[in-house]
Amino acid sequence: MVTELIQKYIWLVQTFIKAGDRGLLLEEIARAWELRWDSDYSRRTFNNHRQAIADIFGIEITCDRRTNRYHVPFAEEVADSNATAAWLINTFTINNLLTLGKERLSGRVSVEDIPSGQRWLTLLMEAMTGNRVIRIHYRKYTREEGEVLHVHPYALKEFARRWYLAGWCEERSAERVYGLDRIQDIAIEDATFKMPKNYDVEEAFATSFGIYLAEGRKAENIEFQATEREARYLRDLPLHHSQKEVRDNVFRIRVVPDDDVIMEFCRLGNRVEILSPDTVREQVRQALKEAYIQYNP
Repeated sequence: MVTELIQKYIWLVQTFIKAGDRGLLLEEIARAWELRWDSDYSRRTFNNHRQAIADIFGIEITCDRRTNRYHVPFAEEVADSNATAAWLINTFTINNLLTLGKERLSGRVSVEDIPSGQRWLTLLMEAMTGNRVIRIHYRKYTREEGEVLHVHPYALKEFARRWYLAGWCEERSAERVYGLDRIQDIAIEDATFKMPKNYDVEEAFATSFGIYLAEGRKAENIEFQATEREARYLRDLPLHHSQKEVRDNVFRIRVVPDDDVIMEFCRLGNRVEILSPDTVREQVRQALKEAYIQYNP
């Protein structure tokens, strides 16, 4: 039920994006809805959907009272101006297209699977929309037994083909991050919570490279030199939102130098070289040395 409702929200947003600045009359929206979903579409239902789309995706569907036409302001820029909404819209759109055209496109489209994103996403989005406390059964990779936790779901974040939930844990009295693939069960409680004022997931992870919260740790400037070929890739797909090219093929990012950062530079191998700080350079050197010894005992 929740998945279908999200699909309908996505369809509605896309319908307005296709309509552009001219927008649509309520009668035109209702007719398109009936053709797509084979059901009537009342003004009340439409207004409820408008509000939900604003709450979930941050996309406003406004009405020009002079013409009574509804539209998404600057529709052609919605995808560029709101990366999170654009990602969700594109993801659901691709999934819908693959489902609807599975037979015709079989063997011609390949989409990378994110196992942890399939089971809990829509349920968590429902809880987040209503600011409802959730009860999760969570098992870390480092533990044999799981534990039951009560969490205030603040935000969802995708990183390295895994989905994560950021939220306040009542048992820990602190903000924590949970991998969705390690959640064994979720139940939405009747209790609600109050979101921290002006909370923004991008800001919360602004100095993180992956999914570790900074938690008071200090960010550092990391400079590295890339090969000519790798530099082209990095210009198109930066390692981090803070990345800047300070001179030819030399880049700088500002992050907390945690394990994820070290692993990423190890992955890049001889295509990049850490220039500073010395502590990060040494961590990468040591990790690569241990890998070399493992293969050359």
